[in-house]
Amino acid sequence: MSAREQLLLPSRGERDEVAAPASAVVAGGGLAGVAAAVALAERGVSVVLAEREPFLGGRAGAWTDRLASGEPFEMERGFHAFFRQYYNLQALLRRVDPELSFLAPLEDYPILGPGGQVESFSGLPRTPPWNVVALTRRTPTLGLRDLMGVNGPAALAMLRYERGWTYDRYDDQTAGEYLDSLRFPPDARRMLFDVFAHSFFNPEGAMSAGELLMMFHFYFSGNPEGLIFDVSRQPFSKSIWGPLGDYLAGRGVDVRTGCSVSSLARGREKRWSVVLDGQATEADLVVLALTVPGLQEVVAESPALDDPDFRRSVEGLALTHPFAVWRLWLDRPPRPDRGPFVGTTGVGSLDNISLYHLFEDESRSWVERHGGSVVELHAYAVDPAMSEPAVREDLLHALHAFYPELEGARVIEERFLLRRDCPAFAPGSYADRPGVPTPHEGIALAGDFVRLPIPSALMERAVASGFLAANHLLAPQGVRPEPIWSVPRRGLFGRRPVETAASRMR
Repeated sequence: MSAREQLLLPSRGERDEVAAPASAVVAGGGLAGVAAAVALAERGVSVVLAEREPFLGGRAGAWTDRLASGEPFEMERGFHAFFRQYYNLQALLRRVDPELSFLAPLEDYPILGPGGQVESFSGLPRTPPWNVVALTRRTPTLGLRDLMGVNGPAALAMLRYERGWTYDRYDDQTAGEYLDSLRFPPDARRMLFDVFAHSFFNPEGAMSAGELLMMFHFYFSGNPEGLIFDVSRQPFSKSIWGPLGDYLAGRGVDVRTGCSVSSLARGREKRWSVVLDGQATEADLVVLALTVPGLQEVVAESPALDDPDFRRSVEGLALTHPFAVWRLWLDRPPRPDRGPFVGTTGVGSLDNISLYHLFEDESRSWVERHGGSVVELHAYAVDPAMSEPAVREDLLHALHAFYPELEGARVIEERFLLRRDCPAFAPGSYADRPGVPTPHEGIALAGDFVRLPIPSALMERAVASGFLAANHLLAPQGVRPEPIWSVPRRGLFGRRPVETAASRMR
């Protein structure tokens, strides 16, 4: 299988900048919106970037808080892994850190299960399918007799990813039904698949199997970089958003935090009029890089966005289950052999444990001053019926089950977030999911929920969509597109798809 692919979508423009003055409003200052604003501004467009929160970053954002002692710290929406096939995210971040020096490599991506079960992803070959073969041979949860009982045709779908075939065949099926059909032993299914399936915030019973197979291809079976990832040595506000904010300002972008976009209408002098905090701003181009509810609200309040199919596709978007982030400042350290990050499965709703003092400088400094540890717990797809106290009790029980040395540790400080703003990828939703282009001239969508022409997920999907949105809007002017990078777009046993430039954008 080949390594990463470079695409120039939707066309090979030759101009470095727009030929005539052009203006844009980018609604949403998360990764998707910032990527779009960067690509537009670099090509000579005058950009207003509007973000309703007081900080940039969206779900990867960070903000300043204070401990009870008065010490300031930077809080985030939870641990983020920087996988090495996040090519487009890397391209964005290299604008402010060409060597990506803020990232520190981890040595493993271990999974802990009940009863002392451990799965490791270190040392695997990086070339598919040998990574799959090696993992299957060495995992303690699969024996030869177990492999004889596996559903071979269903398992081969993980190596046959291609966009059209995979979604046509599996989008109507739930991820849980597909995983059941593999007939893996319960321990193997839990250790090899459950953590992975939960990592996209969608519960298995409400997530498309087609989407799961795409993500399995992107992260493992079609990924030439390996499954080990990097982490930020600093809080994101320092390593990413402060530098990117300065970069945008240096290119003339008018960054407006604490600014909400409420509606669009036809402009008088320019193509569109965008209402920002109650004031109309006209622009030639608009990127809607909002959350799912934010996009739905803007479209509902904008009669000018009158294409019925577009409105229906936006209305059909939904949010998945809530996720929980619980950061704990404890008076006791974990065992010295504990790693910075582990995935967890089989004990309550806990999905991972991060020891921030082992990789982030701010948390390390706190531990050097006070002792103890800074621990963060995640639950990716929390049952909406669970109350906040029930979630806390469940997570704490699981922490003590996996790290019993922390039972009885005193909580010096804590921050608990329970949010519900991640997109759902429900069975049967792929065909109607909106893509980057819209039927309205001069308007494009961006976000980790849009349908993309490349396998991608999470932070990488957001950035790729932002770059694609800028490319789409600038294509009529013949401006060179931002290169889009992808893992191989088909699996080892996939048939090569025949796609035009237009079909690749859908």
